[in-house]
Amino acid sequence: MTRVVRMILATALAILNATAWSQSYPSKTIRLITSEPGGAGDFSARIMAQGLSAGLGSTVVENRGGTGVIAAELVAKSPPDGHTLLSYGSNIWLIPFLEDNVPYDPVRDFAPVTLAMRSPCLIVVHPSLPVHSVRELVALAKARPGELNYAAGGTGGTPHIAAELFKSMAGVNIVRIPYKGTGPAVNSLVGGHVQLMFPTASSVTAHLRSGRLRALAVTTAQSSVLAPGLPTATASGLPGYEASSIQVLFTPAGTPSPIIARLNQEVARHLSLPETREKLLNSGVESVASSPEVLSATIKSEMSRLGKLIKDTGMKGQ
Repeated sequence: MTRVVRMILATALAILNATAWSQSYPSKTIRLITSEPGGAGDFSARIMAQGLSAGLGSTVVENRGGTGVIAAELVAKSPPDGHTLLSYGSNIWLIPFLEDNVPYDPVRDFAPVTLAMRSPCLIVVHPSLPVHSVRELVALAKARPGELNYAAGGTGGTPHIAAELFKSMAGVNIVRIPYKGTGPAVNSLVGGHVQLMFPTASSVTAHLRSGRLRALAVTTAQSSVLAPGLPTATASGLPGYEASSIQVLFTPAGTPSPIIARLNQEVARHLSLPETREKLLNSGVESVASSPEVLSATIKSEMSRLGKLIKDTGMKGQ
């Protein structure tokens, strides 16, 4: 009986402590740590900060350069009180596969809050390439092994991962031409210096409209409102293929669950507003707010699926 009473008291104390946390939260400005200024990650973070500021009070966005290690380590070592958050993409959980001695564990050191936004990739070719579908692209690549080139920016970025996943699943040999960023890679494709690319939809929309590039498929599991009328790669002859850029929200591990629930509620509310959804779509991003459990499952699935791909291809960060 004594043991049972102690367990009941401990549970009650934990509930009271969590309630006290949530009632006094926030007690100061919330810091939202994200990637370098001006990029898609920064844009996503500022959208989330608007919702958090409206529902919880002052929220400031702080930018950190690099691959994400600096930002992730800062948040991982912050007090688990909901006042320091991390807004980032798949870099955070894929970097440990790309680099050695990463100073954080993507599962152990963070508490998922929400899967917030998604930007699908597209399979895009230069108009001079005589293909109009994924099936035709795969057939051409198999007929000309090692002759087709694809452009990609940073090592381990979503377009790079999407291309290597395509190679693996289609069983083709296409050669990567590395660039310092998405902009130079897209320009090279438009100029006909490479034959194809797997960019996010927002980075090539203008070129698709002008006819300077041709899109074959969208890389998400379902069709996307950002690519109306474009089939999925799965429906075009590559079953199970899926790759997209996602933005998420984390807190340090150990943050009380009522605070996580409140953060999730405020971000989801803001992302569901018609004006927010329209702003995101105009920027090439879909609102996909989720529960912490869905985000946790997504991360574990990606680490298993894409971690294996990274190891098998010998991909290493620059």
